[in-house]
Amino acid sequence: MSLVEVGRFARNEANIVIGRLESEGIMAIAFDEGASIADGSQFFIPVRVMVDDEDADAARKIITDPA
Repeated sequence: MSLVEVGRFARNEANIVIGRLESEGIMAIAFDEGASIADGSQFFIPVRVMVDDEDADAARKIITDPA
């Protein structure tokens, strides 16, 4: 098991994506969500959404599916 990145998103969008993936049974985690919070630039740094490498293809399909 290793984590792979399936996308980079704005903070709120990343949390929506994680919720969508988890609703489909894919565990996901946000990296860099709290980066640079002290200097106020946290909204400019994209949040990486990470999943298990075995779930990466399914996660990418869910993210890109307009349904």
